[in-house]
Amino acid sequence: MEGLWEITLGDLLNKMAERFPDNDAVVYTSRDFRKTYSQFREIVDEAARGFMAMGVKKGDKVAVWATNEPEWMILMFATAKIGATMVTVNTNYKLLEIEYLLKQSDTKVLAMVGEVKGNNYIETINELIPSLSETKPGEINDENLPFLKSILYIGNKEDTPKGMFHWDELYKMAESVSEEELYEVERSIDIHDVVNMQYTSGTTGFPKGVMLTHYNIVNNGRFIGDCMAFSEKDRLCIPVPLFHCFGCVLGVMASVTHGTTMVMVEQFSAIRVLESLQAEKCTAVHGVPTMFISMLAHPDFEKFDLSHMRTGIMAGSPCPEKVMQEVIDKMHMSEICITYGLTESSPAITMSATTDSVALRVSTVGKRMPYCEAKIIDPETGEECPNGVP
Repeated sequence: MEGLWEITLGDLLNKMAERFPDNDAVVYTSRDFRKTYSQFREIVDEAARGFMAMGVKKGDKVAVWATNEPEWMILMFATAKIGATMVTVNTNYKLLEIEYLLKQSDTKVLAMVGEVKGNNYIETINELIPSLSETKPGEINDENLPFLKSILYIGNKEDTPKGMFHWDELYKMAESVSEEELYEVERSIDIHDVVNMQYTSGTTGFPKGVMLTHYNIVNNGRFIGDCMAFSEKDRLCIPVPLFHCFGCVLGVMASVTHGTTMVMVEQFSAIRVLESLQAEKCTAVHGVPTMFISMLAHPDFEKFDLSHMRTGIMAGSPCPEKVMQEVIDKMHMSEICITYGLTESSPAITMSATTDSVALRVSTVGKRMPYCEAKIIDPETGEECPNGVP
C-alpha cells in the first residue's frame, strides 16, 4: 500500500488533467455541460482568478448554498486553488439557519441559487440584509454580517437580484489576474490548510462547522475509491447532495483521485438517475437506501439497461440486507459497498471492499479504513471491546 498522499486539491486536479486530459471529468445530462479533465481545470483556474480579483484571499470563507450545480463543482476546486475555505450550506436551511452559518463561519462571499423546492433563497437573503437591493454588488456592509462582502447569483443572468454579481462576472473579473499570480498563490498552500468547512448537526445544539484539510479529504476520498476499485474507466453517478460529505468526498474526491468521470444529478429523482445511468453507461452510483428503494420501485425500472453497472455506495442510514440484495441482483451492482463514518472524520471510518464476500458486504460496515484509528466501547461497561467481540 502506498503511503498517504501529500497533495492539495488544486495540485491533484492539475495532476489528473495531465494524466487523463481527454477523459470526461464532469457531465450533466440535463444541460449543456460536459468537461474533460483538462477543460475542467481550465474553467476552475479561470474562476479561481475571478475570486482573487474579487478580493478573496487565503483563509477567507466562501459559502455555497445550492443544489448540485456545475458552479458548485467549479467553486469547490477554485477556492481550494487560492487557499480559501469552501463552506457548505444545507439546501433546506431557512432564515435563522443561514444567518447563523454566515455569522459563525465569517463568510466573505456567498454563492447561491434563487430557489430550491419552494424555499425562496432570494427572499430569505433580502430579509436578512434589508439594504441589499440598494447596495452595489461587492459592497455589502451589514452590521449583522460584518464579514460578508459579496453575493454571487447562480441562475439566469437576467434574473440576477439587485446587490448581487452574476456568476459569469467571475470570468470577466479573472481577466485582471494573471496565471502567474494564481500559480504563486497555489504554491503557498499547505496540505494541512483547511479547505472545506462542512456544517453538520447532532441531535442537540447548533450545527458545527467541521474544518477539513486538503490532506483529510484527498486521502479519505482516495481510499474510498480504492475500496470500489475505481479507475479512469469508471463513471460514477452522483445524485446525493454535494453539501454533505457523501457527495463532496465519497463522490467527488473518490472520483478525482482516480480520474473517474462524475455524472451529476442536481437533485435526486428516481427517473433522472435511471436515465443518467443508462445514457452515460455509468458503472457506479451512490445513494442512501431510500434512493435505491425508489429506483427499484419505479414503474419504468425494467425498461432501463443497467448491465454496465458494477459498484457504488449505499450509506447514510442502516442498509437493509433485502435492499442490498435487490440492488446486486436487479441493478447489476455486484460490487456495491457500504461505508460508515462521520463528517468530523473526513468522513469514512469503515468500508467494505469489492473483494469482500456478498455476505460480509450486506451484513457489516466493512473494515477500518487505512491509517484510521477506531475502537468500540461497550455502552454498558464503558470498556473497550477486544477483537472478535460483538
